[in-house]
Amino acid sequence: MIAGFPGKFFQMSAFVIDAFEFCRNDGHREGVTPVAEMSRLAADCADKSGSISWTIQGGKTKQGYPSLTLAVAGTVQLVCQRCLQPFGHDIDSSTMLVLGKDDADADEIEEILDDESIDVIVGSHACDIRDLLEDEALLALPQAPKHEVCPDTKLMDGLKSEKVSPFAALKSLKPE
Repeated sequence: MIAGFPGKFFQMSAFVIDAFEFCRNDGHREGVTPVAEMSRLAADCADKSGSISWTIQGGKTKQGYPSLTLAVAGTVQLVCQRCLQPFGHDIDSSTMLVLGKDDADADEIEEILDDESIDVIVGSHACDIRDLLEDEALLALPQAPKHEVCPDTKLMDGLKSEKVSPFAALKSLKPE
């Protein structure tokens, strides 16, 4: 809940902004959201613990297009793809989103900017910033999460020792 604004209704709508107005007024918001409240992110995590700190800043590009700069940071629990154990993964990511009025406008802006590091999206007068922030957190996750060095390799060692060559049975077929 936001100080000075009691009630669940405002809490739910506090994250819905007019993106164009937010950019025009150089709007700024920041906060911390539990991973448990980000259903798509939580589904990719080992558990729902942790939280994501975030900021969103409205403004304009050098060319005058409305833009939102998003930043997310925090630690989430992922499952290591090597040892299958959970581990803390640090997220620290930011991006700039440039807003177009519609698909055609967004395509035109993208061509003019010609910058792969900037994403151009269709803006909205009723934009839920939670979706944008969760998207940024999801994009910051590795495709194949793994420890730098797995702490417990017993499971992997056990699998390796049980591994039998698919050609071992052929030895018995070999004529002597």
